[in-house]
Amino acid sequence: MSSLSDHFQTDWQAMTTNDWIGTILTVVVFLLMVGAYFYVFRPKNREKLEAMKHIPFEEDNENTGDLHGRK
Repeated sequence: MSSLSDHFQTDWQAMTTNDWIGTILTVVVFLLMVGAYFYVFRPKNREKLEAMKHIPFEEDNENTGDLHGRK
């Protein structure tokens, strides 16, 4: 490796379709993760998210018919 710029050089013309799909998916997932982090850590959304924090641990109560809108 002669220099740092040689290490990060990309041959865009040699990229295959799979390379482009992987690159685009990586960028899309990165942007979605950044959006999720901003949504979760925004103080305005704290109460809404705190109210839903026990949902994965709740079981549906079949005796009362409360199935969270499902039949």
